[in-house]
Amino acid sequence: MLRQQSQFALKIKGLLVTFLLSGWLSSAAAEEEIMPPKAMKQPHQMTIHGDTRTDDYYWMRDDNRQDQKIIDHLIAENKYTEQMLKSGEQLRDTLYEEMIGRMKQDDQSVPYAYNGYIYRTVYEAGKDFPIYQRKPVDNSLDWQILVDGNERAKGHEYYQLSNFAITPDNKRIAIAEDTQGRRNYQISFKEIGDKQWNNGVINNTSGNIVWANDNSTLFYVRRHAQTLLPYQVFRHQYGTNTTEDQKVYQEEDERFYLGLSKSSSRDYIMLSITSTSTSEYLLIDANKPQAELQVFSPRQEGREYYVDHFRNHFYIRSNHENETYGFYQTDAINTPWKTVIAPQQDSDLEDFVLFNNWLVVLERTKGLPTIRQINWETQQEKQIKFDDPSYMAWIDYNPEPDTDFVRYGYSSMTTPSSTFQWNMRTGERELLKQQEVKGFDKHNYESQRIWVNTRDGVEVPVSLVYRKSLFEKGHNPILIYGYGAYGASMDPAFSSPRLSLLDRGFVYALVHVRGGGELGKQWYLQGKVENKMNSFNDFIDVTRELIAQKYGDSKRVYAMGGSAGGLLMGAVINQAPELYRGVVAQVPFVDAVTTMLDPSIPLTIGEYEEWGNPENKEDYFRIKSYSPYDNIKPQRYPNLLVTSGFHDSQVQYWEPAKWVAKLRDIKKGDSVLLLETNMNAGHGGKSGRFNRLKDTALDYSFILMLDDAKKYFPQLKDN
Repeated sequence: MLRQQSQFALKIKGLLVTFLLSGWLSSAAAEEEIMPPKAMKQPHQMTIHGDTRTDDYYWMRDDNRQDQKIIDHLIAENKYTEQMLKSGEQLRDTLYEEMIGRMKQDDQSVPYAYNGYIYRTVYEAGKDFPIYQRKPVDNSLDWQILVDGNERAKGHEYYQLSNFAITPDNKRIAIAEDTQGRRNYQISFKEIGDKQWNNGVINNTSGNIVWANDNSTLFYVRRHAQTLLPYQVFRHQYGTNTTEDQKVYQEEDERFYLGLSKSSSRDYIMLSITSTSTSEYLLIDANKPQAELQVFSPRQEGREYYVDHFRNHFYIRSNHENETYGFYQTDAINTPWKTVIAPQQDSDLEDFVLFNNWLVVLERTKGLPTIRQINWETQQEKQIKFDDPSYMAWIDYNPEPDTDFVRYGYSSMTTPSSTFQWNMRTGERELLKQQEVKGFDKHNYESQRIWVNTRDGVEVPVSLVYRKSLFEKGHNPILIYGYGAYGASMDPAFSSPRLSLLDRGFVYALVHVRGGGELGKQWYLQGKVENKMNSFNDFIDVTRELIAQKYGDSKRVYAMGGSAGGLLMGAVINQAPELYRGVVAQVPFVDAVTTMLDPSIPLTIGEYEEWGNPENKEDYFRIKSYSPYDNIKPQRYPNLLVTSGFHDSQVQYWEPAKWVAKLRDIKKGDSVLLLETNMNAGHGGKSGRFNRLKDTALDYSFILMLDDAKKYFPQLKDN
């Protein structure tokens, strides 16, 4: 049966008539009623652990993405969103032009040297995709184009180049491309001197590709056709038919993902087998690619380790002694490890890079990264100093070990992304490149880092930024962003598009909720599985405290999150909808119970360690207690913009589509509820540097329209 016409649609209809009688609209405009799509109800019952859930919108799922009635519904939702946001079209265009105007369109990366060549990435003015180039280190030849993303993208609504790999003799190239947005990559080849590509030679891969040292053997990872799990490693001989490719490994435990890389010594191709709590490495002799794989150290449940090989030694980052990571060394496979850096209770070792004379490590202390160099012979140490109260730093790509220079990246909410070169002998630092942002002056902005005491006594860090001249305590609109899953650190980086909000008086707050990795492994563990409610409580408690400390006007509070951060948004507005005037939920993971009960859905089984396995009764009821879709209530909800990608492989399109349909049916009041599904993209939204900004302009314009609702949404109460 069809859902009854919503109160919101009736209010819109009434307002149009009122405006017409007042002479505000033409009769033609009044005839065009803005009606939300009527989502059909088909009750579908699911019973487990003695509990029955009824899903009226289960019919929206189509794994093949060919059901016309579903496509028609999504298109109708898009049309409704377009109509509801039409009055803000000029604002959206203005935002987009602002974002474009700050960009340096003809840009290039800092070149790096590898294996006799210098490589760089170039962007040309007006073009969406990068061009990859190289030239000999002796400058005997000019820059040569390896891959032109703009040419490769022609004829495709979506395009992404995931990876490229060049043979050790520098004569041959392989690339991995996605033309759908599903993160399913095709591998193409060519001789570097040729003009023509041998396209789509290998299909259905993860994009991971590594050449062996014989220059003709390529290893790649194949995805499962249904679940999309990267679960098999194949060996391909260049020039042969793919039917002759040999499978060298298959992972049977669906919690684990496979990845390929090459060691710093270039002697090994390393096969990583990782879940969210356990890892293992298998090694392929890069000089003998036909040889059997060797297990570096057999997997142990709950132990994570990450290995590299350099100068006849193996180096390992592992948490086997402590929740935080230490650094170890061994001379051979499956032999005891010698401690180089013992795990520290108050800091976590996140990354390392190996040089002939130096070891460089990235560590995180109290939520902020530090970079430290250690001399192999003298053990003398130096640490790079950073000045901002809140920032992010990372070790950049350093492929050549025979140097005294290390490159690292740095950014803060008031410092554009920067690449530095650090002389490890002299301690001198050189800025190689800083993102050019036209019209930006960092002195106009203030960045802060505060700590908020939450309901269980745990202090949560918050990174803030705003324009100084526009900040007035208790009167600014504020946008609060959160993620909080997988141990991923949402570091306070610079955002050029964000300036369009800051320059309109917005305060931006990044909440480092539990479940992320900002304060180390323990911070992650405190926000996953049985502790997941902490993520939602942290976000709500921080919101209340930001209002109490007058960082924002209590009536002008907005929130945003994507993917697992979309789940955060969904749970938060179920629990505390009154706090937020508007929310943007990007590709939100909102139907947690149904998805986690279905192992045929891509990536589900690998997520058990993050959320729990609802086949277990305790996990089931825990996930159900916060799953946004299962906890919609007949209450007033914030104004909501939900975005999705039809080909999304991480969060299937039907989750946000069902969520919006159910919210419309149950929620009270007249809040705006919009769904925008990109029919030609996946989890990451539109492809291309300009197209991506259109997504951001849409999100920001929705928030700004709500902040001036009397102009853009006059039907809303309490404007």
